[in-house]
Amino acid sequence: MNDLNGQTAFGHAADVSSLMEKRRRNGLVWHIVFVFSTTLAVLFLILLVFSIIDSVFGYAVLRNDVEPSALVAGKDSVSAFSRSELEDTARTRLSSGILRRVEYDKPIAERSDKDLVSLIEEYVVKPKVLKTWGFWGSLTERKAIETYIAENEGSYATFRSWLTPSFIMADQSADPLRAGIRTALLGSLWIILITFVFAFPIGVGAAIYLQEYAVDNRLNRMLQLNIFNLSAVPSIIYGLLGLAVFVRFMEPVTSGSFIMGTVDNTANGRTILSGGMTLGLLVLPIIIINTQEALKAVPDTLRMSAYGVGATKWQTIWYQVLPVSVDRILTGTILALSRALGETAPLVVIGASTFISVDPSGIFSKFTTLPIQIYQWSARPQGAYRNIAAAAIVSLLILLLLMNSAAIYTRDKITKKKRLEA
Repeated sequence: MNDLNGQTAFGHAADVSSLMEKRRRNGLVWHIVFVFSTTLAVLFLILLVFSIIDSVFGYAVLRNDVEPSALVAGKDSVSAFSRSELEDTARTRLSSGILRRVEYDKPIAERSDKDLVSLIEEYVVKPKVLKTWGFWGSLTERKAIETYIAENEGSYATFRSWLTPSFIMADQSADPLRAGIRTALLGSLWIILITFVFAFPIGVGAAIYLQEYAVDNRLNRMLQLNIFNLSAVPSIIYGLLGLAVFVRFMEPVTSGSFIMGTVDNTANGRTILSGGMTLGLLVLPIIIINTQEALKAVPDTLRMSAYGVGATKWQTIWYQVLPVSVDRILTGTILALSRALGETAPLVVIGASTFISVDPSGIFSKFTTLPIQIYQWSARPQGAYRNIAAAAIVSLLILLLLMNSAAIYTRDKITKKKRLEA
């Protein structure tokens, strides 16, 4: 209320009005700052996505070692060959060594037309990439593309998508036109599986102890502090730890030499098992912290109710606390695994392969992963490798999106089930 002198409970009315105006100005300034920051972040994200997508599609200028018309008169592409022409070309133009290997794997007469076209293009026609353009450049630099073709006799342009089913299913190759991510994709899936099996039970168990059983003393407070600190340690440090412990000290175990007849003698501990356990150490603090937060969110009244009907502490945790918090635990775990999926430095330190054409067959196999494959392709000077690196990045983003979608779906499904049971 105002008195006769214009005083209020908070001071003079003019002073209060000035203070409110100052607060409104400050609020407006910070509102503009926040909007600008958000807009800038969105623009950078759009620019990043566009730069990746731009490299996945576009024109590529190629030149063949042997023209299709030199193989079959009047045919400008191998795909235009008839069935008999494909078989005759394969038998007469493939080298004797390649022909024997092809016939051993599957006789030419039993192969599909698509398979024969691929064989002839790879081993006979042998197209080479001279230069590539991104999607935007393909739309705006048509004259430059035509000039480049005119300056390089025998070259031709083709608009292509570097991200195709064959790219996903093909193994690594020195030829960017035939290189694929199958081996790296399988390696990533194996690594994530081992990481989950190693880190999830240990992380959840440690979180249950720290949250439900541990007393508040100096030792446990120090342990909790170190867990928080470990979650911020650079990933390459975990790589050095994995190299010392899993690759060298535990080599008889991680190389598989303790299992007779199942060992790749060149593995030397640099296997999927070592990589998975190294990344398991990396995400372990994250899983522990996330699980603790999920357990903290459970109301104490639920615990007291269980104790009131005679339940033991473990029965209360198993039948009351964990079912209520499992959705948050699984969501945090999948997000932690998503981080592990994108790691490169720890795996490079422990000796992951940068070029390998043999698919991993078990936990004692050599391996590579999608991030390592992307790094290896991006480091090459040829433009075509940047295109397939962009295609691999899109594949990795799709895999991460699927994992995050699985986390959201699992959380919503468990939440809905709990509501129905309530």
